Amino acid sequence: MADQASPPQPPIFSLNAYSPAEIKEAVEKVGVKKTNLPFLASLMLAVIAGGSIGLGALYYTVIVSDPGLGFAAARVMGGLAFSLGLVIVLVGGAELFTGNNLIVMAWASGNVSTRQMLRNWVVVYFGNLIGAVGLVVLVFLSHHLDMNGGRIGLSILNTAAAKIQPDAVTLFFKGVLCNLLVCLAVWLAYAGRSVTDKVVALVFPVSAFIAAGFEHCVANMYFLPLAWLMTQTGDVPPYFDASAITITGIIHNLVPVTLGNIVGGAGLVGAMYWTIYRNAFGKSYASQGNAGS
Repeated sequence: MADQASPPQPPIFSLNAYSPAEIKEAVEKVGVKKTNLPFLASLMLAVIAGGSIGLGALYYTVIVSDPGLGFAAARVMGGLAFSLGLVIVLVGGAELFTGNNLIVMAWASGNVSTRQMLRNWVVVYFGNLIGAVGLVVLVFLSHHLDMNGGRIGLSILNTAAAKIQPDAVTLFFKGVLCNLLVCLAVWLAYAGRSVTDKVVALVFPVSAFIAAGFEHCVANMYFLPLAWLMTQTGDVPPYFDASAITITGIIHNLVPVTLGNIVGGAGLVGAMYWTIYRNAFGKSYASQGNAGS
């Protein structure tokens, strides 16, 4: 009897991007792993992420301190440079509060409890703060701010003042839009099968939020304490009004921006994609390879 043709087997390796439904499944599995990390490991990975985002902010500052660049060129190039932070976090492995807002997808599927999700957010948030402030101290002691005739330090001061000046409602919505783009960057990076795929996918959303002037709470954990430290040590030009750069001013920024980041990441990205690709509907899409992409 002639051999019956066997059904085609899926390739071991594929160059196609993961489908949105497959991304949703991956994000949920990662969310479960994140919430099950031991406290110390979670905190240390969060410290790394806070410092990593600070390094991206440092790189951004070098670009925008150049007075020869036009407004759009400086913002776009600065945004591309800032992407370094998320590249380190996603490729190197670290715990970033804004990206971890996507744990809401595992929570919505019942794989993570409310307590586990909130515990992760709190530990990672304060770990990010420790990492960012630790980098602030290192940068200040290195006299990096003296570069370009002191324009690096002046750029930090101007950036901090611009972040503290808006009212809380404006800062909230800047935070919403920021983490909408950051979590889309994370979502798109999950579609990649290689480091190159992931980097290319995340660069454009991250650079867009920087170019647009939106607010990222972890980046602000670097900019604002560094500017405040400059004011405390008298390392401020005499013509610069540093009266707004206070602890109160820092809190005025971080509270609404953090809440906005949660709404933008957990609500507009996590909850939306979970609703679209949940249960049988999502599985049917996942079975079609790249359907929906």
